[in-house]
This record gives sequence, structure tokens and C-alpha cells, in this order.
Amino acid sequence: MAKYFDVHPDNPQRRSIGQIVDLLRRDGLIVYPTDSAYALGCQLGNRDGLDRIRAIRHLDDRHHFTLVCRDFAQLGQFVHVDNTIFRAIKAATPGSYTFILPATKEVPRRLLHPKKKTVGVRIPDHVVAQALLAELGEPLVSSTLLLPSHEEPLTQGWEIKDELDHVVDAVVDSGDCGTEPTTVIDFSGGEPEIVRTGAGDTARFE
Repeated sequence: MAKYFDVHPDNPQRRSIGQIVDLLRRDGLIVYPTDSAYALGCQLGNRDGLDRIRAIRHLDDRHHFTLVCRDFAQLGQFVHVDNTIFRAIKAATPGSYTFILPATKEVPRRLLHPKKKTVGVRIPDHVVAQALLAELGEPLVSSTLLLPSHEEPLTQGWEIKDELDHVVDAVVDSGDCGTEPTTVIDFSGGEPEIVRTGAGDTARFE
């Protein structure tokens, strides 16, 4: 059964954050809140967690996983960003955007798009997500909690626990996060390509 954490959206309890991160460090898979829907998340080196996310969401090997980063310093360790792209991304973060970029050698091969050698990165504008990232000290490997049998992401913590009780290790409930996933911008070709329109305004990249 998944552990259930009721975490305050504005003032997350330090004890709860510590317990959730301990679980992540023991190769746990969690559901946690972001600024654009709930997400599945595990630690960078958690191979089993990655397989579990694929199984839950029925994903193939062409799916772009996202490294959810605390800040730009962390993001820069995992993707190659030139000055022009840096300025464009900097102006849009933190926020509801995922950016696809060429990965550095810091990213495990199993996370990369098999042909493009790219990975998704984002910096969330959510207090609880940021608290988890600060405590963990590294990015969370993530994917939007959109189940194959649902048209939209689940928004209620109790509903998520009921649905995924035996396939995740913890559900972090911080209230409704909405149903819109991030807007995805592919910068791997140098120019911005809007791959998915979501919660982030696309106007700045059109």
C-alpha cells in the first residue's frame, strides 16, 4: 500500500518532506504535486522506478522523460544550453514549461530519446515540489500522471491513492493541481518547436 502524505501547499511540513525524500532515496516511486498537474517521480538512478513509470503510463522507449530541476544551476548539469536558448528558457522559468534539449553525459542513457539523445527538463513553480527538490539535492525523473484509461490527469490525492495504491510507494497530496500538463518546447534543433500546448503560454515561443 502507498503511504499518504497530506502536505500543506504553502508551508510544507519539514518532517513530511524528509520522510518523502528518504523514501525516494530507497528507490521509491511517488506521486507529487507540480504547478501543472500531479506527476510520477523517482530518483535519477532508480532503474526500477523508471520501468514502473513506463508500466503505469504504458509508455514506449520514445517517450521523453523529464528531469524536474530545482534551479538553473542544476538544469545546466544535465542539458546543453547555448546563450540564445538560455535567455529564452530563463525568461519562462520557473513555470509550466518542459524544454527538450540535448543531454549531457550526466544523464543515464536509459532516460534519453533513443535517436535524438535528448531529454526534457523543467523548473516547477510549486512550493512543495521545490521543497522536495531542495531536500533531495538532485532532479526528480518525472512524467505527468496521465493514466492510459483517463483523458485527463487525476487531481484529488485520495483518488490517486485509490487508483495507484499498489503500484506507487507514496502519494503526496497538496490539493488540486489542475489537469493541464506543461507546455513542451523542443529546442534540440536550435529553434523553438511547440510540441504540446499546455499550461504555459506559447506566445513567447511562436
